[in-house]
Amino acid sequence: MSDPYVPRLPPELGEKLVRDDYRGDFKDRSTDIRNGCSWKLERLQHFEEIGDPGRDALRRGDWDEALRLVEGQREDFLTAIRAHTDRGHVFRRVRVVAQPLTPYVQWELHSLRLQAECGRPVRVVSTEAVAAAETAGLLPEVVILGGRTLYRILYTDSGRPDGAIRYTDPETVRRWERYIADLYDSGEDIAAYFAREIADLPAPKTPPTPPPRPE
Repeated sequence: MSDPYVPRLPPELGEKLVRDDYRGDFKDRSTDIRNGCSWKLERLQHFEEIGDPGRDALRRGDWDEALRLVEGQREDFLTAIRAHTDRGHVFRRVRVVAQPLTPYVQWELHSLRLQAECGRPVRVVSTEAVAAAETAGLLPEVVILGGRTLYRILYTDSGRPDGAIRYTDPETVRRWERYIADLYDSGEDIAAYFAREIADLPAPKTPPTPPPRPE
């Protein structure tokens, strides 16, 4: 990798967006991309996604249902990825995976493997690959759209979505794009990783828990 240390993302250089504003802004900017490349870096190992039936099934400890619902998203993934392809928009994802696996990441890797089958480039890196960048804390969750807009996605301490900070400074976006691209280049394709590390795992031991209450 050309830069082993993560670029900085001072909050004061960006604009805080509440969850609904972030989702709307993301949709508008993503739809406008033509012949461009976007990136997503995922570092956290646990999320409390809201309104996702598969995540609800995982939370209940119903692994078979959680995987059935992942497979049920195939057509939606194909449609979304085809729309990107028609606009010349490539969206690459990098997933940091820590060992031992959390139940959430084990489940999410099934989804990422399916997305890759549908045409979305996804690679996996280990925590060792990002250790040099994490001397002061974990990497943030980052999405870069079309080389112009960077979102630092925010979560509560319990892992619930909490909006984002939007950055549009070209140098900040460029440095992060380079960093994530380097991670991607050093990573392993999700298909090979999944076949070796995930496909034969038993269901995770997830004690049933109640769904998070709406805020």
